[in-house]
Amino acid sequence: MNYNEMWHRLAQKYEEGEAKAISRMVYEVRFGLTLSDICIGKDTQLSANDQIELAEIAQRLERHEPVQYVLGQAEFCGRTFLVNEHVLIPRPETEELVQLIANSQKLSQRHTLEERKANILDIGTGSGCIAITLAAMNPEAEVTAWDISAEALKVARENALLNHVEVAFQQVDVLNLPSNIGHQPSVFDIIVSNPPYIINKEREKMEANVLDYEPHLALFVPDDDPLLFYRAIAKYGLTALKPSAWLYFEINPLFANDLRQMLASMSYHDIAIKEDAFGKQRMIRAQR
Repeated sequence: MNYNEMWHRLAQKYEEGEAKAISRMVYEVRFGLTLSDICIGKDTQLSANDQIELAEIAQRLERHEPVQYVLGQAEFCGRTFLVNEHVLIPRPETEELVQLIANSQKLSQRHTLEERKANILDIGTGSGCIAITLAAMNPEAEVTAWDISAEALKVARENALLNHVEVAFQQVDVLNLPSNIGHQPSVFDIIVSNPPYIINKEREKMEANVLDYEPHLALFVPDDDPLLFYRAIAKYGLTALKPSAWLYFEINPLFANDLRQMLASMSYHDIAIKEDAFGKQRMIRAQR
């Protein structure tokens, strides 16, 4: 099977442009062939073993398994992250959240080393993409990352090694904080989270490749309490954030105003909702 045969096969399940993009990604990531290589016919020169692997990849993709899981990696803010079924696939809107933090805080541009030694906490780290990227952007910062899933933390630790940064990973359930963590006073300059925020009523509008393959633990929140994780994190932030420190969330646009009101009721201020590249209310920041 060559590139043209591959994308035509996938076009039975995907739109043509997506089928071509997925096929190019497979050839480049798994077999090291660029588009230029494909144009001069190197895709027709794969070994018998490579052809067997390519056929297996095509079968998985035909079942709508995300190409990032099939290949075992995804790109985020120009870095490569390992991914599997235990972690969400990093998304462009989360890249925008990281960029919002970078633009707002400008840690790397602060004058003194002490100012740059910010303490950052990422709650619900998954693959570690937020924590690791912030650590790479700000080498002097001390970055901690929590997740309830031991399997997710294993992936995150591998990603920290892959990207040559130090992050303190801890298995913590933010809804049931142990006393030694729950009462930490004024520790962090930044708390960031992309928590579960999809309500079950939204399932019918979701793509099969998300519902069937990505971890529901990291996706869904009860319909009757969509702010469950935000409330717990914001409550923790009241003691754990330093005075005038910042809280950042990726959010569900359906509940942006409710979240703003909740944060205001908890005495957070300078609350700002930010839109993503598609014009959706996708991020919020608030000051302690």
